[in-house]
Amino acid sequence: MLKNGFRFYLIILIGILIQWVAYKANGSLLFSYDDFVKFRLYENPKTSLDNISIMNLERKPVYPKSTYITGLKFDLATLNNKCPGNGMEAPRSDNWPITWADDDNQYTSWGDGGGFGGTNKDGRVSMGVARIEGNKDDYSGFNIWGGKDPESSEQPFRGKSYGIISLNGTLYMLRSGNGITQQCYGVQELWKSMDHGRTWIHTGVDWNFPFNENNGFFVPTFLQFGKDYRDARDKYLYIYAPDHTVSIDSLSKWDVNKPGLINLIRVPVDSVEKQSSYCYYSGVDNKGDPKWTFEIEERQPIFKDSENGVMRISVIYNPGLKRYILTAQQVGRYKDLNGNKAHIGIYESTEPWGPWSTILFEHPWNIGDYPHLQNEEFPGDAKTVFWNFSPKWWSNNGKEFVMVYTGPGGDQWGTVEGNFVLNP
Repeated sequence: MLKNGFRFYLIILIGILIQWVAYKANGSLLFSYDDFVKFRLYENPKTSLDNISIMNLERKPVYPKSTYITGLKFDLATLNNKCPGNGMEAPRSDNWPITWADDDNQYTSWGDGGGFGGTNKDGRVSMGVARIEGNKDDYSGFNIWGGKDPESSEQPFRGKSYGIISLNGTLYMLRSGNGITQQCYGVQELWKSMDHGRTWIHTGVDWNFPFNENNGFFVPTFLQFGKDYRDARDKYLYIYAPDHTVSIDSLSKWDVNKPGLINLIRVPVDSVEKQSSYCYYSGVDNKGDPKWTFEIEERQPIFKDSENGVMRISVIYNPGLKRYILTAQQVGRYKDLNGNKAHIGIYESTEPWGPWSTILFEHPWNIGDYPHLQNEEFPGDAKTVFWNFSPKWWSNNGKEFVMVYTGPGGDQWGTVEGNFVLNP
């Protein structure tokens, strides 16, 4: 009998040979680095993920490089984890989806922590809502609903949200279950606030799926269309909803899901609170025009990345560049010793449903000289969670941006400025 160690390395060598033959034959790999990790853990459950370093496969985007937006540059000198207007931080609070409302303020939600001015214990809630006042160089954050010293006396409910939108003066928020158990996958609900975040009402719209079935959505998000949705292309509200994947060998239910499918949902803006009015993208016809169906089982993804997967996403329309920008968490949630995890993918398209081209696909700890977009010096926080572009803080030509995200070190409010590089 072969010893376990020799057997393992023999299998790896055979696997590499099979991978090489498959790649030469059709240009694709039969199994990924994540598949290797799962096999290694199966071989020896006591193996530490940090010790797995034999097969460091290079990660590549599946969509072609954009010929219009050839890249982007982050100005890391602007990296900020405080609100410059009042100096308040939001340690241990994460997520930060953001929308631009009719009152010219931006609104955001966070998960865990006490929000602005709070801590992991001081004002901690499962989910809160805050208001961002001011311009990119002089802004302040204020807790409205939940967190430390909120403006509202309403007790927040549990959950997490990666989607908030201002539509005709009303804030809508997508809630992913209770945020901590398997319910976060099984229930996606639409809530509304008619007083800029102080009180919230369930609209009655939701998507409920049994957790043990691979047919649900997870952490859906809204397409941002300028101030109070005024730049909208038509009279529909658009929602992007990644598929969740349930498997017994999942390393983390909150981690990247494969095959990395993103669905597109739309509803007339005057029927947002009517469940039966929602329909789903189902491909294109022979003229290349999108098709829509009311049958959820007939939906087709607008984005697919089987190799790198997707999780938390944001999508925004850039009016200056006339492009839809999709940003995704890919490959993994955490950084490992070889840099195989936690990629940021940024893509552009002229239509909400694609086709997509790649602007950036990179490990965020590799972006720029120190300080990086994400920093690993914070023990236990070598992860990245969510990125989105501020809908208010574009330059007029759309080239300059402010990214709002969880970072740069751990769970906290973070912003960084940058610019898109265009093909001359």
